[in-house]
Amino acid sequence: MDSKSFSSGQAPDNPRYNDALAWLYSQLPLFSRVGGAAYKPGLDNTLALDRQFGHPHRSFKSIHIAGTNGKGSTSHMLASILNSMGYKTALYTSPHLVDFRERIRIDGKMIPHDRVVDFVERWKNSGSDLQPSFFELTMMMAFDWFASEKVDYAIIEVGMGGRLDSTNVISPIACVITNISKDHTQFLGDTLPAIAREKAGIIKPGVPVVVGEAEGDVRRVFEEKAREVGAPIVFAEDSPLLVSVRHDGPGKMECVTKADYSFVTPLAGEYQKKNINTVLHAVDMLREVGIPVSDEAVIKGMSEVDRLTGLSGRWSVVNESPTVIADTGHNEAGLRYNFGRLREMINERPDAKLHIVFGMVADKDIDHILDLLPREAVYYFTQASIPRALPADQMAAKAAAHGFNFPHYPTVAEAYAAALQAASPIDIIYVGGSTFVVADFLASRQ
Repeated sequence: MDSKSFSSGQAPDNPRYNDALAWLYSQLPLFSRVGGAAYKPGLDNTLALDRQFGHPHRSFKSIHIAGTNGKGSTSHMLASILNSMGYKTALYTSPHLVDFRERIRIDGKMIPHDRVVDFVERWKNSGSDLQPSFFELTMMMAFDWFASEKVDYAIIEVGMGGRLDSTNVISPIACVITNISKDHTQFLGDTLPAIAREKAGIIKPGVPVVVGEAEGDVRRVFEEKAREVGAPIVFAEDSPLLVSVRHDGPGKMECVTKADYSFVTPLAGEYQKKNINTVLHAVDMLREVGIPVSDEAVIKGMSEVDRLTGLSGRWSVVNESPTVIADTGHNEAGLRYNFGRLREMINERPDAKLHIVFGMVADKDIDHILDLLPREAVYYFTQASIPRALPADQMAAKAAAHGFNFPHYPTVAEAYAAALQAASPIDIIYVGGSTFVVADFLASRQ
């Protein structure tokens, strides 16, 4: 099976599921594949859909996670901690990497194929004249399953923005906003305060909120919104709960906390330091609203987050000789952290070379990102197997205009094969630039 079909999550032995999935992709717009044409701001459709399915989100307690970077990792960490405490914990995130069902999990297990089929058939036979987006309908699929399984808590990741995002129909017990940087500016605004106002839209009356990073005008946006609706607000960076952090090889990070316990997490990306600090504050916030969470649950949840939730693609070390790292960072803030860490690793290995398999989607600020690329690396420019991807030849041409004259490859698998052939055992290969480049890479390894 090629990477394009596999990354859609088809099941070779389940034709009914494959038909349901094909219908979802063909009938409903999917932002991650086609971009702006699929974007439907506003909650009218979602509210109507919610009524049709009997308001399933009212059956469980939810925690709402927004932010430009880190909201996926933060969602998985919180889910892992609550699961480690023994709570039946649901997780809704997007996009998926290899299997569509990655978006919808309970206690780390993906929604069953038959449950997807059942939901799609119920919707197709409903006679409704609504035309929901892919995101609206798959979100309702998640809520419907979570309610039927009687979960204790659901961690709900915002798709885009916050104020007009489909997930904003929920009434959470707590909110987390990780950070603000420029991304999806054509929909959310082209200044950081404008983007912050969209993210701040998840802040609800009386519902406590933790903000991971915010300075200046961005911080004032959150303060004003919280004051306006009477929501308690905490800024995690004001009181760091991490005492020290030490990288234990390329794929592990040891964290010592202010509470005098420590853990080793597989989330070893440099940017995870701030996400982890945000999560620790979120745990304290949950305790304050009456949810018991032990230090032991935090240690286990953080140490085993990949195993307990299925998280992948966040500084994932998939090979040791050479070291191969895949990371879904795709905007300036995320890539700046990643490239900084790669430079540190190369400095630690004076005889090693850095190889970067790189592609982007066409609607990003590509020229600005190219200015961040490490000059000391060898590049293998490529494209993901989605319509939004910038064609590999155009990626290479844009890079050449910035002084990066390297060949391009039509698929991620071919680009990675070339990097692997060129690399010595002590070298480092980084695969990234786009979530969908990482998705194709992981799919090609199945």
